[in-house]
Amino acid sequence: MARYLLDTNHLSPLVTTGHPLRDLILARHTDGDEFFVCVPVLIESIFGFSILPQGKRNRAEWERLKWRFPCVFIDEEDAEAAADLRVTLRAQGKQLEAMDASIAVAALLHRLTLLTKDRDFTAVPALITENWLQ
Repeated sequence: MARYLLDTNHLSPLVTTGHPLRDLILARHTDGDEFFVCVPVLIESIFGFSILPQGKRNRAEWERLKWRFPCVFIDEEDAEAAADLRVTLRAQGKQLEAMDASIAVAALLHRLTLLTKDRDFTAVPALITENWLQ
């Protein structure tokens, strides 16, 4: 059984019936893999698929699916760790946005593999990522 944190680019396709990533994630969930989300990803994803012409349908589909994707949280100490991560990476000449630092810390704290196509995360030490959109 594997455990994953979804980045926005892996969560958003879940509201599209027939999308290959949706089908894969739902099948893996049925087989026992666990998938999680975090607040920054929810903010970005729900905003993104709600402003589309099919926004109401997307929201309804998310409401139907979201029980499969529990939310993991970070606290004040974890927020400080995300800020420290950004400082460390900046000193190395690398950039990581605040939301992405929060996502990375959530994945690390909960020992989750981050499903993302965002290459900025490769700079984060010890973070395991996979891209299922390739």
